[in-house]
Amino acid sequence: MKLHSYPPVILAAFELLFSILYLAPRRATAQVIDRIIATVNGHIILQSDWDEALCYEALLTNRKFTQLSDEDRRSVLDRLIDQELLQEQMKSADFPHATDVEVAARVAEARKLYPQAASDPDWQALLAQYNLSEQDLVSHVRQQIDVMRLVDARLRPTVQIDSKSIESYYRDQFVPKLKQAGASEVPLAAVSAKIRELLTEEKVSELLVSWLQSLRSEGQVHLPGVSGSPNGIQSQ
Repeated sequence: MKLHSYPPVILAAFELLFSILYLAPRRATAQVIDRIIATVNGHIILQSDWDEALCYEALLTNRKFTQLSDEDRRSVLDRLIDQELLQEQMKSADFPHATDVEVAARVAEARKLYPQAASDPDWQALLAQYNLSEQDLVSHVRQQIDVMRLVDARLRPTVQIDSKSIESYYRDQFVPKLKQAGASEVPLAAVSAKIRELLTEEKVSELLVSWLQSLRSEGQVHLPGVSGSPNGIQSQ
């Protein structure tokens, strides 16, 4: 389900309305009313958004929905909130969103997790088991690619890994792990590029954590539908 944006006053009215409808007695034939789980700078995250994201998580990790723990559920909600914060940073007209070709390639990778669903009918049946449609999957994959593209464009250019850092990692971590595994020693020159990329990824991850913390402190995150804050995110 798509996220929506409303002014704070309207959000408050919606929350009250959803609470009344959700808690009111319903006949056995009535449908369950969706409810607000969180709001991020005025954008609503509904219970159905969370459920769909959990189904997507289960699919990509080759698990059943019922195998997701409480920690998994909170982590998924945490990522939904992060995605909302980052999506606001993509509003530039020249942001290069994921192409259909890129999305299709990523979906094909996901299908490889399920060789038993190689045919299109079997794949559609598998998605149905996770309460997902092909459109749902494409939407999640596209969003995931866009977020990673934003992070790379914003943070990666700021990372500089010098030769001393590479040599230190090679000496203190890479070589000892080789010896522990009983493998032959590999010269630094042969793995320097890989170590640089590894250290770059680690630094980008650190910067992303700091950036998200900054976005949260500057924004408004409310969790009216969740008891406790997921993964340290505080309701403001």
